[in-house]
Amino acid sequence: MSSDRLFRGPIDLHTHSRVSDGTESPAQLVRAAAEAGLGTVALTDHDSTAGWAEASTAAVGNGITLIPGMELSTRVEWSSVHMLAYLFDPNNAKLVAETARIREARLHRAEEMVARIGRDYDLEWDDVVAQTDPGSTVGRPHIADALVARGLVGTRSEAFEGILHWRAGYYQPHYAPDPLAAIELVVAAGGVPVMAHPATRSRTDVALEGRMRSYADAGLFGLEIDHRENTPEGRVRLRALAAKYGLALTGSSDYHGEGKPNRLGENTTAPEVVDALIARATGITPVYAG
Repeated sequence: MSSDRLFRGPIDLHTHSRVSDGTESPAQLVRAAAEAGLGTVALTDHDSTAGWAEASTAAVGNGITLIPGMELSTRVEWSSVHMLAYLFDPNNAKLVAETARIREARLHRAEEMVARIGRDYDLEWDDVVAQTDPGSTVGRPHIADALVARGLVGTRSEAFEGILHWRAGYYQPHYAPDPLAAIELVVAAGGVPVMAHPATRSRTDVALEGRMRSYADAGLFGLEIDHRENTPEGRVRLRALAAKYGLALTGSSDYHGEGKPNRLGENTTAPEVVDALIARATGITPVYAG
């Protein structure tokens, strides 16, 4: 697969639409990326490919290259570790089944959290449903939006710092596969896995060093290093791990529309890294506008 047809301009490999926890439709997100001057954008909704078709049509119409992807939920013990997956076959049976299982677990987790919160605050499940689109991957951001709509908090950030923080007592984990199993699933589907923002303050205790060899051997392509939530010391640690195990370095915005302060293109990935990513993929090709 060749990257010769990539549009000139910055490359942002991590964004979310309303299919998961963003605030824009896939088409709106792609238009926003084009208006921001990006040449290439990846749509990486949580555990879902439901936005790919709409985003693909928008990419062709707005003169921007789309790299279809997904942010796959994984877990190491009690720590959440997200895995970005690019250019995999969306019809791969094992990956389809696993993401369906994760989405179902996310839904039940959200319902249980809302039931707990509802004992102390004026919040019902219908309030959360009102913040989602049909088929959306339901998550804590939708609960946060419901809390905002109810006037219980002012912003999503306030919700996550208060009521939705694990210390508040309402938090509930959900099923997710081990990162190694997720990497193997993505690679078997012809995709390219990259570990998402693995050095945030909430993940500083994840023993990545002891597992990175097995991840690399299984086909992990890279580490998302340039991300606003990775700590400075974490980035240093990640660069050392990438050098040790021959992993690529990516950078992304993790854009959620108005759901987070992250802005499109605030961190980007080098073209030569995307060249290597596309060359590695055997699932599908990027969507080129011309």
